[in-house]
Amino acid sequence: MPRMTKRTFQTLADLSACAGQDISTSDWTTITQAQVNQFAEATGDHQWIHVDVEKAKAGPFGAPIAHGFLTLSLLPTFFDTAVEVVEARMGVNYGLNRVRFMAPVPVGSRLRGHLKLLSSDPIDGGGYQMVWQTTIELEGVDKPACVAESVVRRYP
Repeated sequence: MPRMTKRTFQTLADLSACAGQDISTSDWTTITQAQVNQFAEATGDHQWIHVDVEKAKAGPFGAPIAHGFLTLSLLPTFFDTAVEVVEARMGVNYGLNRVRFMAPVPVGSRLRGHLKLLSSDPIDGGGYQMVWQTTIELEGVDKPACVAESVVRRYP
């Protein structure tokens, strides 16, 4: 998919009106071994395919790979570089409906997110509960690294 520019909306209602549409594509972000190691420390997941560089080179992927949940944790980064709502003060993660890790993410590779707003419904406090489909593209690979349906609540 081609890079779309960061989309800016004045209000949450303006963004909500785009339900059912592809909204934007994020900037690329590079996965580093330092990120993978920090994620391993934070989560206690020290599996060798992630953190033992030499052993991982001889392993099934030919290199260390990012944790699936590290890839998923980049959703806020993708949103930050792809979508802005001027009159929104905060957003909170509300959950996930569906997540699939479809391709390994080797250290040193680049990822970006393609964001589609599936639905948007008003909630208390003038906010909206939005369901987003994020397809995480792995540069140079036909199959996405991850497809995630995330539920976010945004407030003015």
